[in-house]
Amino acid sequence: MDDKGLSLKDSVWSQLDRKAGAIIELTIRQLRHRLSTWVVLGVGFLIMLLLLAFYVDSVRDGFESIDNDGDSVDEDEDGYPLGQEIKYGHSDVDSSQYPGVGKYVPVGEIDYNDNFRNISGNYTWFGQGILDPVWINMNYSGISEQWTGKINWQDEINSCPDGEAFIDWNLNEYGSVCDYGDGKYVFWGEFQGEGYIEVPIYSTLFWGLYTDSFYVEPDPISMYIDEDDINWDNNLLQSSQGFDDDGDCTMENWSEVPDWIYDDEGEYFDNDKNGNGIICDVQWIVDEDGNVIVINKDSNVDEDPVDEKFMGESSHRTFIIGVGKMAFVILLGLFLPLFLSLGLIRDETENGTLHYLLSKPIHRGEFIIYRLLGYLTVTGIYIISLSLFMGIIGSLLGPGESIIRLSDLPIWLGIGFATILVLCAYGALFNTLALITPKYGIYICIFIGVWEFVMGILTIANPNWTISAISINHWALQIIDSIVLIAWPDTLQLQQMSLAFNLETGLDLFWKPPAHTLGTSNPLVSIFVSIVMLFLFTISMLGIGQSIFKNREIM
Repeated sequence: MDDKGLSLKDSVWSQLDRKAGAIIELTIRQLRHRLSTWVVLGVGFLIMLLLLAFYVDSVRDGFESIDNDGDSVDEDEDGYPLGQEIKYGHSDVDSSQYPGVGKYVPVGEIDYNDNFRNISGNYTWFGQGILDPVWINMNYSGISEQWTGKINWQDEINSCPDGEAFIDWNLNEYGSVCDYGDGKYVFWGEFQGEGYIEVPIYSTLFWGLYTDSFYVEPDPISMYIDEDDINWDNNLLQSSQGFDDDGDCTMENWSEVPDWIYDDEGEYFDNDKNGNGIICDVQWIVDEDGNVIVINKDSNVDEDPVDEKFMGESSHRTFIIGVGKMAFVILLGLFLPLFLSLGLIRDETENGTLHYLLSKPIHRGEFIIYRLLGYLTVTGIYIISLSLFMGIIGSLLGPGESIIRLSDLPIWLGIGFATILVLCAYGALFNTLALITPKYGIYICIFIGVWEFVMGILTIANPNWTISAISINHWALQIIDSIVLIAWPDTLQLQQMSLAFNLETGLDLFWKPPAHTLGTSNPLVSIFVSIVMLFLFTISMLGIGQSIFKNREIM
């Protein structure tokens, strides 16, 4: 009995329940019997299966370790990887330069304006002059196999032109020589030998010696892959972390330190790049909540992590976040209401059944709400079921020691919740547009769908852009970002690690810290703000739709 003595079945609330239940049940039954409903739901399910198939394929192939800092290459194919060649002061583009090869040591030079213009001795020579030789190394290979200035003494040497060398004529090509007569030669290039050399004015000559060669065992390529893992002791109070495992920052025991060396990021080498006064370390900066927000590393420190160790977890999270944002919120969140909510009132009008439905004791505003509730019942059950399906399968495939990753399920439920809020907002919007202009509503909705898709992509790229905040899916995507940070507090740390250590996991592409925290950096605040914004938009669309529908004549 109620407070007026009426039985519950005769009260206003029971009548309201019966009216709501009838309209909701009718809407569910209509949607269930539409072919378009099953087509849309089936396509959504097939998309999820396809995404799972891609993920299964990637998991089956595993995460192959890669050379993050690029020192395992052997471009000149001399058997020595770049990392080993750098230790001996060589590049990797010249096969004649390799660890253990004889090194050129400069001895002297005659500059273009020096007073003395002649020299004798047994050296390797570079420049031009007139040579009276004692002996010449006919098989000299030079500093570089690619060096074009080596003089070829084995071929026939032509006679020099008439006249005085370097006064009446000059050699035109570097690496050339001619017979000057009386056993002398005019040269311009590089050669090895002993003799007396006259250097003409305004010309230069350099000479030096080669050290003896010695054998160095080539390092295996694998030695330069995953050789400098991330060293972090989990102590956030100690900002200086990292250790130069492979010694390419401290350069201890190197044969020679070349002055042209670059770091793993392609910049000039700096063993205190982060400027904290400690050489060869990594600076970890945390926020007030203990989250790692910035990682500044010195050159070549922690630059080649064990990829499988971090790629597995980061890639798994990237898959969940990417599917949640792109497949659930942006694709299903747009297409389900576009096909299922656009005709909730319009179709009844066209079929002539709206007049019969409204002849019952029901307010027109209530009718719109009940129709939307019926639509949300169908789509909501579908979304929750689909998200749980993806969560269970994905958690079985994800990395970890346990059979199922329970930490994944809150994320998938959050994705489902955010998608339902989007379906509610878009459903109210599209239904209202169909009431405003039944004839052209579909075209306006398609245009809005394109707009929302673009805004969703912009939100994923940068949630701080103001223009994307005027879209519906922006706020749903913010909910996902916030739930990820709550369920996986170390996501920010993993993201910063992928950026600092060149781990291309895609996590930075799909996830950003929530933007609308009102200056608190608290993800719960972002969730609350996003829910309020979506509810306000939905209620405003319902109010506009009820106002239009209330004053419309039903034929």
